[in-house]
Amino acid sequence: MTATANVTMPAGATPPASPRDPGVKRRRRGRFGDRVLPYLLLLPALAAILVLLAWPLVQVLGISFRKLDIGQLVSGKTIWIGFDNYTNTLSDPEFWTVTVRTLVFTAAIVAATILGGLLLAVLMRHLDPVVRIIVQVTLVLAWATPVIATTTVFQWIFDEQYGILNKTLDRLGFHGFIGFSWFSSGASTLTVIGLLIVWQAVPFVTFSLYAGIIGVSREQYEAAGIDGASAWQTFRAVTWPAIRPITTMVTFLSVLWDFNAFAQIWAIREGGPDGGSTTLAVVLYLKGIAGNHFGAAGAIATLMLIVLALITGRYIQLLVRTPEGDLK
Repeated sequence: MTATANVTMPAGATPPASPRDPGVKRRRRGRFGDRVLPYLLLLPALAAILVLLAWPLVQVLGISFRKLDIGQLVSGKTIWIGFDNYTNTLSDPEFWTVTVRTLVFTAAIVAATILGGLLLAVLMRHLDPVVRIIVQVTLVLAWATPVIATTTVFQWIFDEQYGILNKTLDRLGFHGFIGFSWFSSGASTLTVIGLLIVWQAVPFVTFSLYAGIIGVSREQYEAAGIDGASAWQTFRAVTWPAIRPITTMVTFLSVLWDFNAFAQIWAIREGGPDGGSTTLAVVLYLKGIAGNHFGAAGAIATLMLIVLALITGRYIQLLVRTPEGDLK
């Protein structure tokens, strides 16, 4: 005979579900599907990234280990030379001069862009609505103007004979600027190019920071005023915590964009005079497209990617340390 155990359960208790209960299996399948679904939705974007970014990156890395000039390109020969392209590049003193120039140039224009965008964003919060709209439309127009068109306008402004800047300075009493050439040296040329890049980059930074500023409730500013906080104290205690994550983001993006700036530099003086305004992006073009030394250009591109990867890694590190999007 089979013994049956009588289990006494408290009143109102729900009996445990049988392991063979189909409802339990459906719930397990549902939980598994909920976990897998986000990754399935990401697959198309991941495939596009691999095709459009990862594969070209692998190609550039492979080219950097080859001797690939116009002769090898036409004949189709593959000549592997190991790290020779990197050795030749890193042992060239001119490469290190251009690298330092690029880093200093990038740091200067990024700092000017962030500072200018921050000042304009704070200013727009205090402007009359009509004046604010005028400023915003002006910023949009500056942002939307094509790079080459803006570059041409800046060349006219800084022209030594017909430029409006020299004539204006002369009328203000600075007669030494009559016929002054703003493109006579690498430093002055980079200054003009930096102003051009800042002019085009400030609108994006301004609108991004202004979006963060208007997200701060008016009650917080009123509370700071009641506590007797000055304008600077209010900015530090109320405004800055709200826009700090956005400031970090736009700084990171500005570094990436300005480090790779090419069109403005090439359109102004093609890296001149005498290479004084040449940056890594221009060297990459001169080696690869103009000089047909694609292996050397691949090595330079890889080194530039390493620098940008270090910057990106620092940004990701900040994001990982950030609780709920508030960068510490």
